[in-house]
Amino acid sequence: MPKVTQLSAWVENRPGMLGQVADALGRRKVNIRAFMATVMSERGFVRVVVDKPAVAKKVFAAHGWKTTEDDVVEVPIPDRPGALGRVADLLGAAGVNIDYAYLGNAGAGSKVNLYLSVPDVKAALRALRR
Repeated sequence: MPKVTQLSAWVENRPGMLGQVADALGRRKVNIRAFMATVMSERGFVRVVVDKPAVAKKVFAAHGWKTTEDDVVEVPIPDRPGALGRVADLLGAAGVNIDYAYLGNAGAGSKVNLYLSVPDVKAALRALRR
C-alpha cells in the first residue's frame, strides 16, 4: 500500500460546481481515482486522488481554486463486509488515529481503495504492512 497525493480545493457552493471541477480535470485527461465533496463553512470543499496530481494542481490554479496537497495512505481492500474494520483495527492497535477516510476505484471489480488521512503516514504504513 502506497502513500499517495491528495489534493483539496475550496470551490463555490452552488449547483453544478462538482461537475465543473470534474469537467476541468477531464479536459486535461486527469483521471479521478477517488473523491470526496462536502460543504464546510458555507463553501464547497473537494478532495481528490488523481493519476496526474501536478496537472490537476495546474487546473485548480487556473480556475482560482485555493488548493492544498497532502499525503494519504492508499489501502486496497476487498469489497466485502468487515474489510474496513480490519484496517481500522490494525491502525488503532498501532496507536494511529484516522482523521477521515473515503473510498475510491481500485480498478478491479472485487476491490476498492480506502484512502486514510492520518497524523503519521509512516506509522500507518508500518502498521498495515504487518
